[in-house]
Amino acid sequence: MGIFTPVLLYLIGLAAFVAVDMLWLGIIAKKFYAKQLGHLLRPQVNWPPAIVFYLLFIAGIIIFAVQPGLSTGSWGKTALLGALFGLFCYSTYDLSNWATLKDWPRIVVAVDIIWGMSISTIVALIVFAFGRLF
Repeated sequence: MGIFTPVLLYLIGLAAFVAVDMLWLGIIAKKFYAKQLGHLLRPQVNWPPAIVFYLLFIAGIIIFAVQPGLSTGSWGKTALLGALFGLFCYSTYDLSNWATLKDWPRIVVAVDIIWGMSISTIVALIVFAFGRLF
């Protein structure tokens, strides 16, 4: 693996995550989140913390799912670890909110955790596929 391969894989993961997440948040689930959390949503996204989240989360997917998958050449391991990473991260966020915020919707907890597992798995597999090419 060349010196630029990890950077390239990171950028591929970042692009994939942002594209899929924007599709989810901006189109597919936009009305769902507006209905469930409208009273909490900002009129405009606060981009600096969102960008930090994306940068850190992609690093986590690569470290905890893609690298172990690539080291064994296993699609299944990559998918499982990607799903688990999403489960742990999104559960931390959603369950903490449910425990501490008044009127945090239970349905958001379930939908968001499933989404976190899904997007983490999708992105891990995309990066894994490119990683196998290099």
